[in-house]
Amino acid sequence: MSLSWAARAAQHDGSDVSLYAGRVADGDIVAGPLVRLACQRHIRDLEDGPSRGLRWDREAAEDVFAFFEKVLRLDDADTPFTLQLWQRFVIGSLFGWKNAAGTRRFRQAYIETAKGSGKTKLVAGVGLFGLAADDEPSAEIYSAAPTQGQASYLFNDAERMVALSPVLRAMIDRRVSNLAHRDSFSFFRPVSSEHRALDGVRVHFGLLDELMEHRSAQVIDKMSAGTKGRTQSLILSITNSGYDRTSVAWAHHEYSRQVVEGTVENEEWFAYVCGLDDGDDPLTDESVWIKANPSVGVTIQPSYLRSQVRKANGIPTATATVLRLNFCCWTRADAPAIDMGLWDSCPSTPLDESELLSAPCFGGLDLGLSNDFSAFVLLWLLPDGRVAVRPTIWTPEAAIDAHPNRPYDAWRREGLLQISSGDVTDFAQVQDTVLALYQRWRVREVAYDQRFASQFAQNLETAGVTMVNVPQGLPLNEACQQLFTLIAQQKLCHEGHGVLAWMASNLTLKHGPQQQVAPDKAAAGDKIDGIVALLMALSRATTAPAPVMPYSERGILTI
Repeated sequence: MSLSWAARAAQHDGSDVSLYAGRVADGDIVAGPLVRLACQRHIRDLEDGPSRGLRWDREAAEDVFAFFEKVLRLDDADTPFTLQLWQRFVIGSLFGWKNAAGTRRFRQAYIETAKGSGKTKLVAGVGLFGLAADDEPSAEIYSAAPTQGQASYLFNDAERMVALSPVLRAMIDRRVSNLAHRDSFSFFRPVSSEHRALDGVRVHFGLLDELMEHRSAQVIDKMSAGTKGRTQSLILSITNSGYDRTSVAWAHHEYSRQVVEGTVENEEWFAYVCGLDDGDDPLTDESVWIKANPSVGVTIQPSYLRSQVRKANGIPTATATVLRLNFCCWTRADAPAIDMGLWDSCPSTPLDESELLSAPCFGGLDLGLSNDFSAFVLLWLLPDGRVAVRPTIWTPEAAIDAHPNRPYDAWRREGLLQISSGDVTDFAQVQDTVLALYQRWRVREVAYDQRFASQFAQNLETAGVTMVNVPQGLPLNEACQQLFTLIAQQKLCHEGHGVLAWMASNLTLKHGPQQQVAPDKAAAGDKIDGIVALLMALSRATTAPAPVMPYSERGILTI
């Protein structure tokens, strides 16, 4: 009878790293397929690694464990950084494996887990070890990202750990965006690809947070190039799962899969990639959650995951985001954001105008350029929780020739599309229409994007229209979520407007680091201007203060 993986590991080593590897490989600890392969790789390397010049240094791994648990502090000065078993496997592997030269084996590492697993703080601790305890003179430690703000997330965790640790406070000087270890002339800084900040770096540790947010390999390539003078450098990337299969994160995901599967040989690449097995359904089976969430019950609670599952099951448009961020499922970048079956099921009968006149009304304006669409959407908050929308949409004649396959003539005949003569939209006509509708429906505010409509807005303000600039992109996250909820609950009354429905079917989303979403015009299959205008109106309808009635403060006067 062949030995179990755990028994094979025990023949060579009794460390927590190997204990975890054996239990995962045997199925005693539930993990996803690529984590199981990574653990099997560790055990095989214990057995035959020496023949390839590899050596497992348990003492080196435990030195790093001691730094985390005796020196680092988490939420307060009394809370040590107690490593979970999966974290011990990751950290122990990175620092415990040595090559024939006696230096560390792994020079690049990729870690992919679900949101909330604690990987950012874990990697911040790795950076502090490299700064203060790795015996590397003039070490340069960087948290790197496409933007300075993103790079600061990880650095801020490290900075807080220094502030909470009496040991680190005594040896590290804290300045704005810089931690300096005096004795070794080493530093830890956040950097980005902005303003040539990555040029000339001499990297000891390069720590890349949220690799899925990197739109190119520029940051990681410059970090890697900066390690050429170091003998024990480490480029460590962490991320949630993504949606863009042309991204650098997907390339690292796939390369990591090949390494742990053994189809690509790279002794210097470490991978810990969480994920589900084929056939797993995290929306119905809680037992598989740990495969994507190795910290479930510690840094992330089952109650939170249950709330996310309820959201995914109740709002189909949220399903892809929940699966991606919470259960390590790579989703498609071009997946439609709106379930058109649900959209078509929403009320499409025209509403009585007297009902609309008694409801608060808001407007959203999205102006197009050249032969693009322009859209003005009125939105009413009905007393029973329904939201009614009525768009007016323009495009110039030139667009008909540019897009002969679109049903412009049919939409014009149905009164759904206003077509102006010439090559560009007649903005004077748009302005007159917006002003007339503003007065007709007693619109409280008109939301607009000042990047493209600042002069237009000034003209309308002069005419007495209340114009409110609404930032685009991720600030529209809340409006997106509200729209998806209205559609799922059949409370969006869109009156069957064909052009708006077409634009709804084109909507795709871009994603932010904190589960935010926003319309992605660049990735959309076609135009979404009417939906963007609707979202702007919705954002103001749910945040604008209610008007103060004359008697609300002084009471009703009796005559």
